[in-house]
Order: sequence, then C-alpha cells, then structure tokens
Amino acid sequence: MVLDQAGFERVLANTELPLVVDFWAQWCGPCRMMAPVFERAAAALEPDFRLVKVDTEAAPALAQRYQIRSIPTLILFAGGREMARHSGAMDLGSLERWVRSQL
Repeated sequence: MVLDQAGFERVLANTELPLVVDFWAQWCGPCRMMAPVFERAAAALEPDFRLVKVDTEAAPALAQRYQIRSIPTLILFAGGREMARHSGAMDLGSLERWVRSQL
C-alpha cells in the first residue's frame, strides 16, 4: 500500500501492529528492483506486521522529518516510534530476517 503524508500519519497513529515503511522514489533503480521483494515480504509478514510504502517525492516533508538521506530506506515503527532502520535494497530472505529480528 502506497501512502501519502496524511495516510502515513493515520496508519502510524492507528495501527497496533509493527509498521514497516519503505521510503522510495520512482526514479530510484534499487527502489524499483526491491518493489516486488517488498510486496512478497508483505504477503509473508502480514498479519504480524504491516508493510507500506511512502514515495519521498510525493511526501518530502516525511522524508525530511525522518532524515531520509538515501533510498530505499526501510524504517520499522512500533507504538508510533522508530525502532530500527536499514538503507539499501535487500533480497526477500534478508528483508524478512531483518524485520523479524527487530522486535
């Protein structure tokens, strides 16, 4: 699910599940390469985690707030707070292990 800033704020405030956010942009090659991996990870990790995407070009204020300096950057939130982050593309196994190891 791709969220704009308002959608991100709503999901972050209202979900009880750990939230994994993929900060990406359409022009980013590694982001496009990782997109299908992220979709497969969402299918494997939900319903224990919620995975969403935020386009940094469409939501620059969020990118600035979370100091996104390179993309893709994944941030894991729990209880509305940032718990972990990873910059750079990952394969499916690495992504699933990273998410599960953070909580």
